[in-house]
Amino acid sequence: MTPENAGQIETKGYNRGLILGFTMAESLLLVVFCLLLVTAAIIVKERQRAEDAIKQLSAVTKTSNQQDQQIVELKAEVAALASKLPEVEQAAYDEDWRELVLQKDTYKRIKEVLGQKDAADILKRVEALIAAEQRAAGLQKANDLLNEQQRDLASRLTVALKQLESQEAELAKLSAAGKPHEWPPIISLAEANGYFFRSGSAELSTSFTDQLNGSISDRIAKNLESYGADIVEVIGHTDEQPISRMNSNLDKNSIDVLSSRKAITTLEPADNAGLGLARAISVANILRTNKSLSGITVLPLSAAQLILPGDTLTVGQAGNVETRRRIEIRIRRREAAVQ
Repeated sequence: MTPENAGQIETKGYNRGLILGFTMAESLLLVVFCLLLVTAAIIVKERQRAEDAIKQLSAVTKTSNQQDQQIVELKAEVAALASKLPEVEQAAYDEDWRELVLQKDTYKRIKEVLGQKDAADILKRVEALIAAEQRAAGLQKANDLLNEQQRDLASRLTVALKQLESQEAELAKLSAAGKPHEWPPIISLAEANGYFFRSGSAELSTSFTDQLNGSISDRIAKNLESYGADIVEVIGHTDEQPISRMNSNLDKNSIDVLSSRKAITTLEPADNAGLGLARAISVANILRTNKSLSGITVLPLSAAQLILPGDTLTVGQAGNVETRRRIEIRIRRREAAVQ
């Protein structure tokens, strides 16, 4: 081999050791440098991701701690509120809480078995069912309240019907007895009871005057109060014996006698109508001065000989009949004045 041939062979070998103008060693160093750059980039990226993860973990941890704190506070508030509930409400609250926990556990099991999507759909259905049950419970409560009100109304109606039946029965008794209205009784003062006038006279005996001031006035006052009356009518009656006197002075003296300015003996009637009025004035004057009848209007009236005892008109039964020489006392309410 000539020196020229040997030089050519060496030159070719050297050329095989070059890559893009670099030697094999330089090429390896370049590859290593590139690998180091890539590794550094990966390390920086992973470090950034790790820092982000640490920040997220810190935020989640902080949020979790806050939620835990809120849960603790809520539990404390629930416990405080529960302690204030009455025993009945506390029992209801405990029952509701147990149902809530049971529903939560059920939801977790459904979620584990079916997955998030199906569990959420079922949860919506369950919530819809719960809402429907709550509405049904509200309707049931309103229905129970309505039934209670109906029972109360029925009870009150029964009482009212019983009262009405009782009143109708009382009215029927009154109708059957022929007493649709209750009127004040008539007090009849006749000679047969010890209240008498001498024939042709209007003077009162001492015993008659005493009884007018006593038991008779008390009886009249009681009837006035019971019936709300304020008028006392004193009606004088006579028998049918004629009066022998020709002239009467009642027109002249009756006002003075009624005002107690003159005595009853000054009245001289000429007929039974005048005699009946004189007897009524005599009794009225006694009643007007009685304290138990204070403020009551006393009116003297005359029926003469026309009305027999028992409210029967006479047909001319003449004679000296002591029971017809009587006084009747009626009470009534004052009529309202016509405008």
